[in-house]
Amino acid sequence: MGQQEKVSTSLAGAVSEGISSSLAAVDAELDRRYPGDPGTRQPVHTVYVPGDAFAADTLRSWGDQALAALDEHAPDAASFAAVLGLSDALAEDVYARVRAKLEREPIEDLRVDFEDGYGGTDEDRHAARAARLISEAYAGGTAAPYMGIRMKCMEAAVRDRGIRTTDVFLTGLLEHGGLPDGLVLTLPKVTYPEQVTAFVRLLEAFEKAHGLDVGRLGFEIQIETSQAILAADGTATVARMIDAAEGRATGLHYGTFDYSACLGVSAAYQASDHPAADHAKAIMQVAAAGTGVRVSDGSTNVLPVGSTAHVHEAWKLHYGLTRRALARAYYQGWDMHPGHLPTRYAAVFAFYREGFETAAKRLSAYANHAGGDVMDEPATAKALSSYLLRGLQCGALDTAEVDALTGMTRAALERFAAPRRGDLTASTDR
Repeated sequence: MGQQEKVSTSLAGAVSEGISSSLAAVDAELDRRYPGDPGTRQPVHTVYVPGDAFAADTLRSWGDQALAALDEHAPDAASFAAVLGLSDALAEDVYARVRAKLEREPIEDLRVDFEDGYGGTDEDRHAARAARLISEAYAGGTAAPYMGIRMKCMEAAVRDRGIRTTDVFLTGLLEHGGLPDGLVLTLPKVTYPEQVTAFVRLLEAFEKAHGLDVGRLGFEIQIETSQAILAADGTATVARMIDAAEGRATGLHYGTFDYSACLGVSAAYQASDHPAADHAKAIMQVAAAGTGVRVSDGSTNVLPVGSTAHVHEAWKLHYGLTRRALARAYYQGWDMHPGHLPTRYAAVFAFYREGFETAAKRLSAYANHAGGDVMDEPATAKALSSYLLRGLQCGALDTAEVDALTGMTRAALERFAAPRRGDLTASTDR
């Protein structure tokens, strides 16, 4: 037995109590503003389909077109891997998973578009049809995990139209069975926080009119103008927008082409890896950190259509941009064409499968205090478990293989990924 150390203190308990009392308001503010990630699934992409083109078979049609593109331009794992530079170790697995995903769940998040992509002349009818088709898809088990609309923005010229389309769509959902759990609304071209507040008031009025729970309706904020990043007074507008949403903001989506054009970037250089895009997304990422609001990358307008040579070049570009975004913790992006789906899923699956074993073993070693060649901290354990959960959610990883390497249940992974504030030492279940 070693010598027992004498422990002495000099301060009265009142000192600690006084400090806690002085920080009570800060504690409450931290809990309110930074609740952390909600722990729900984040889709790997958002697909935009014009409101006048959306149909009952849109999801299946996109999946079939993507599979047909593979059949024509990369009919086997070796040819697909050669285009994208996939290693031999990953080629067969990734290719098989991509095809299975396109057959089972080709789209994770679909937005029926009534803004830039909309070319119809009967918006009321198309919005009502979108509500009916989405309701039928959820009722029939054929819906994407997330579905909704992008309405017109809160600028004066189109404000009334955006409000009416939102009302028609949401009312239609209620008339056809209620608001689905996967409902998502996207507010585009936001420049001032007051426009976010105005949309909040609209949603509040709708909830009140139908007796819905306050806060039932959330929305994404689309960042497409320079003023949305930096206000005239030098403050970060996007941070103020999150606050203006009053807890309803679910995402920040970067609009590649509108934002680039706003800054005067030439059309040939408007891309999600332009320095201006990196700057905007970095500000978005910092503003959203800890708030529970997710950040989404934008899109590429280079479509994989035409000759096999052109399709391959477009695939390489899209794959590279997606991998780049994932490395920067932008886990979601936009896809504009069915031909983008194969490379979206190939990039996502390769990202998670390449690092799976290392991440699983590091997390297991940390949870079991086994040490290893990396000295991980609680925050890193959170990142490791979040990485594995994202891989599971999209289909890149299987539950059995994650369980085998980590020795943890799904519930244990979730506790590591979303610990309580001040408690990053979650235990494991065996």
